[in-house]
Amino acid sequence: MRNFIIKRIMISVVILFFVAFIVYTIIRCMPTSYIENLAMQKAQLPGGKSYGEWLEQLTAIYGLDKSIPEGFFGWLGNALRGDFGDSWQFNVPVIEKFNEVIWDSFALASISFVLELVIAIPLGILSARKQYSKTDYAVTVFALIGISLPTFFFATILKYVFSVQLGWFDLYGKVGRYYDQLDAFGQFMDIAAHYVLPIVTIVIVSIGSLMRYTRTNMLEVLNSDYIRTARAKGLSENRVVNYHAFRNTLIPIVTIIGGTLPGLFAGAMITETLFQIPGIGYTSYLAMTNGDIPFSMFFLVFQAVLTLLGTLLADILYAVVDPRVRLN
Repeated sequence: MRNFIIKRIMISVVILFFVAFIVYTIIRCMPTSYIENLAMQKAQLPGGKSYGEWLEQLTAIYGLDKSIPEGFFGWLGNALRGDFGDSWQFNVPVIEKFNEVIWDSFALASISFVLELVIAIPLGILSARKQYSKTDYAVTVFALIGISLPTFFFATILKYVFSVQLGWFDLYGKVGRYYDQLDAFGQFMDIAAHYVLPIVTIVIVSIGSLMRYTRTNMLEVLNSDYIRTARAKGLSENRVVNYHAFRNTLIPIVTIIGGTLPGLFAGAMITETLFQIPGIGYTSYLAMTNGDIPFSMFFLVFQAVLTLLGTLLADILYAVVDPRVRLN
């Protein structure tokens, strides 16, 4: 196990290097630039320099006058020392801004992920056990609706019904207008109320694929020879399904669970934007659209690291849920 992990980490480092270089190249080629916008603003000031002069000066200050390989290795050297620079869009160190916004996204994603597992896996198993019944059809329709609904459309419907028509929740934001006047418990409940609609949106649009995936794998397992043998021995149906079948159903589901690690920190960009939740998804969107190279580079490379770790975690979990798998 130790040798396997060390080998995978070494391979991951090589992959991460090339991923970071590709990401840096793409960001440097982005048409929208914070530097260009800043130069345009300064050029409009009375008695100031021209746009071209400001652009040349700011480009030299931020190191964009260097070639892409030279600029990348300069960024890489600073990153290895833990210095990711200052965000051009937010005028604070990248790490500081990241720590400020990541936990809102993590709270949304982790709660949504737990609810997704709690709802999707039992419903998928129930649908497989009652194949071609009314329950199976109902679960299938519900899953297909979730898969088909665009996030922006479903979020807009929720806002119109529960915020505009019923007035149960605010339209957007993380806190209400009277947040500062509340005690600690009241502030917690205020934030929780603002999280309800975003969480419902994420769960509904994400639950369908996992539900169908669980159903498909459970049907395959239930038709296996060892399941028929277990039933022939007189084991109860609950024992057959919950112990023998479910353990083997987990094997392919582990792939999905391992791949969700980056999603817990990536933020739901569309959902956060629609509800104006100041999470990492919305923040990274603002950074990329304004050409904020330092923040965008850090966020995308951070996502690459999480993706590699998620893949490694999935491989290790295979050996946990399936004794036939050996890491060597």
